[in-house]
Amino acid sequence: MKFILPHWRRPALVTVLWWVGVAVLIGCAGTAAAQSSPRDYPQWRGLNRDGAASAFSEPTSWPDALTRRWKIDVGEGYGTPLVVANAVYVFTRRNGTEVMTALDAGTGKELWRTSYPALYAPATPAAAHGVGPKATPLFHNGKLYSLGITGIASAFDAATGKLAWQTPAPPEHPSYGTAVSPVGDKNLVIVHPGNHGPLTAFDANTGAVKWTGRDRGAYASPIIVELGGVRQVVTMTQESVLGVSLSDGARLWEYPWLSRTTPSAITPILYEETLIVSSQDMGVTRLKPTRRGGNWGVDVAWETRDVSLFLSNPVLVGDTLFGLSEKARGQFFALDADTGKLLWLGQPRQASNTAVVKAGNLLLLLNDDGELIVARSSKRGFEPLKRYIVADSATWAQPTVSGNRVFVKDVRSLSLWTLN
Repeated sequence: MKFILPHWRRPALVTVLWWVGVAVLIGCAGTAAAQSSPRDYPQWRGLNRDGAASAFSEPTSWPDALTRRWKIDVGEGYGTPLVVANAVYVFTRRNGTEVMTALDAGTGKELWRTSYPALYAPATPAAAHGVGPKATPLFHNGKLYSLGITGIASAFDAATGKLAWQTPAPPEHPSYGTAVSPVGDKNLVIVHPGNHGPLTAFDANTGAVKWTGRDRGAYASPIIVELGGVRQVVTMTQESVLGVSLSDGARLWEYPWLSRTTPSAITPILYEETLIVSSQDMGVTRLKPTRRGGNWGVDVAWETRDVSLFLSNPVLVGDTLFGLSEKARGQFFALDADTGKLLWLGQPRQASNTAVVKAGNLLLLLNDDGELIVARSSKRGFEPLKRYIVADSATWAQPTVSGNRVFVKDVRSLSLWTLN
């Protein structure tokens, strides 16, 4: 099957231009770039944005219980905690403000805290999902970048917490609030706020808009990949899977992706020059965007409706895709990434929502009820090894796994657990 780029629909110009020239530069001092360590977890889904733990080493034997080193109240929110060097950064909400907080990773001691007003009243259908924020921040070249629940983009100095620049909230935000986590490359930070907010690249130091798209975002976070020799941003819009040039935002290719229920919340996965995409009621599809001369086309390598992904992002372990299907009230599964063949499907009602982390050849599965499951990444079936309780309230945020440390964010608290 092949899809060639069609004519596309353009939203209102006022929406597209909202962010152009509106970032408020608060401080001009630059911060030296920091080299990433294998133990760092600097962005959504980890060092390579693929759901893999950082520098994980399997214990010789799994303990009967994990050790909790500390637990502190940090506020509400579903963003993944970031770990860089000896600091943990968490983006939350407290009393009508959005807050970026830095903590000592070993002790939980607060290093700094910066907040700004961010009023938000969720639409009735979204009330059960809380008041956010939902997007995971980004650590990039010594700064932290966040996208708030209403679409406020901010940059903070990671050493001091000083606000470097900030944009106002767009006129509209998605019904469930923004959930798209920023991604960075060199001197660019790219966000896709959702609803009518366009994909936008900011100058990482000043907040000046470098380029902007015209597509309404979904809830899935973008990735930066190289396909056909071209560095590009791959993102999910409300109507398509889209690849745009990293250098200038020019649209390269597009594949229709229109869910009957909810715009996709599943981050695309790069697999051998192809992309694996999914969303609720759309199954899983492997796409191969290809450049032929000056034009791009998109081939479909395979597609399956055997599983359906809603909020739980899958991971690749070698040539196998592991995740949680929303069908039958939650079933863990494994798919052959080369063919799309279903290798196994778990029993019904295994979990309602699960954060899936690749940890070497193991899977760490954090269910939204605070249960952490350690399982083998087996092609034969679901093989749990250990189960631990790591929270006493709902765990909607992805856990951060760095070495033998597991940072868990529940409704209001952040805890550090160790695997020995």
